[in-house]
Amino acid sequence: MAETLFSKIIDREIPADIIFEDDQCLAFRDINPQAPTHFLVIPKKPIAKLSDAEEADQALLGHLLLVASRVAEQEGLADFRLNVNNGAGASQTVFHLHVHVLGGRPFSWPPG
Repeated sequence: MAETLFSKIIDREIPADIIFEDDQCLAFRDINPQAPTHFLVIPKKPIAKLSDAEEADQALLGHLLLVASRVAEQEGLADFRLNVNNGAGASQTVFHLHVHVLGGRPFSWPPG
């Protein structure tokens, strides 16, 4: 996978407001928040998009969701939305898998 903005954050080449990190992933605040609380959870393993994940990534994918929930709780969110964009047509702009966690305001359905 080509180097991305997120791989540079993982490597500390670009600063980010990191709010969680372990050996598999990190979470940091979105620089263009779409809600009062908006952070991303990204794997340290380079996976361009969800559809590129393999069977061997199953535990990692579950870990990302558990981290998203735990960090949302740390951030004081009882209700929150998770979003994963898969591909340019779904508005993915950084091709490194990431889970958006948004909260702190009501959301409507369907999303845009």
